[in-house]
Amino acid sequence: MASLGQLLHILRNFLFSRANREFLIFLFFLALSGVFWLLMTLNETYEREVTVPVHITGVPSDVMLTSNETDTIKVVIRDRGINLLTYIYGEALKHVEVNFKSYDQLGGNGSIPAAELAKAVQSGLAASSKIISVKPDRLRYYYASGSYKRVPVRWRGRVIPEHLYFLSHVSYDPDSVTVYASEERLDSIRMVYTEALNNVGFRDTLVVDCRLRKMEGVKIVPDRVKTTFYTDVLTEESIDNIPVEGVNMPPNKVLRTFPAKVAVKFVTGVNVYRTLSAKDFTVIADYNELRDKASEKCNLYLQKVPQGITRATLVTKQVDYLIEDVQ
Repeated sequence: MASLGQLLHILRNFLFSRANREFLIFLFFLALSGVFWLLMTLNETYEREVTVPVHITGVPSDVMLTSNETDTIKVVIRDRGINLLTYIYGEALKHVEVNFKSYDQLGGNGSIPAAELAKAVQSGLAASSKIISVKPDRLRYYYASGSYKRVPVRWRGRVIPEHLYFLSHVSYDPDSVTVYASEERLDSIRMVYTEALNNVGFRDTLVVDCRLRKMEGVKIVPDRVKTTFYTDVLTEESIDNIPVEGVNMPPNKVLRTFPAKVAVKFVTGVNVYRTLSAKDFTVIADYNELRDKASEKCNLYLQKVPQGITRATLVTKQVDYLIEDVQ
């Protein structure tokens, strides 16, 4: 096994052989020319768009910002490349600050013109740097002074289980959130929706941790919820022995139908069906209809059905009847 001294001797002979020495000289001058090229390039003047965070400071203790406390603007700066690199990767433009009261327009909002934003950015730039443009033209912020309310959460988007399955129930954690906004804005908010969901082809319970859709001038706390979609297997079933009830009957009359009880068929989930009974349905016959249009048969109507079922229909829609006088 070769000693360390022998390995160093072999390495030195390899590096300083005539061919390798010429190659090393070539690499040296190549690197040197690259350095000169880089220095010349960085000394040229360029224009570059830089994203700058804007912090709203001096917010009163009794005020809550309903827009983002930190927003961003895009600033196009003209200067030498070396300075632009410090703006992009350095701390010079880490953020700029604007005072809340300086731009408060009352009524729950404030507005900062692009010219003012440019002044704030310019204070952190070198003297040779020039601001070409600022976007957006105006930065708005919104706030609320103690105005808030609780509203329910609802999902939106495309959530479709596998064939023969359906959504039997949806729950939210939390099921309501607090929204902060101006009083006028609060009056128009009835509920808050999730961001658009897209979940297709599932059969088991689906749990989604989702953000709530943002609204301009509104702060939502919390800003995300856990939404649970419960599935069930579709089945077509029926329930018998649902009594027929007469409605709009005079106090001295009673309606008797033949048969007195009927059946309802419907589509629902297996788990929902197990909880149903005849008491969950209401079937009626309307006396006003019989009084105005005498007929041998009376029409039946399904007045009430429980949640979680679809395509509910009466098996018998007309029955014989008798109206009796009672004392």
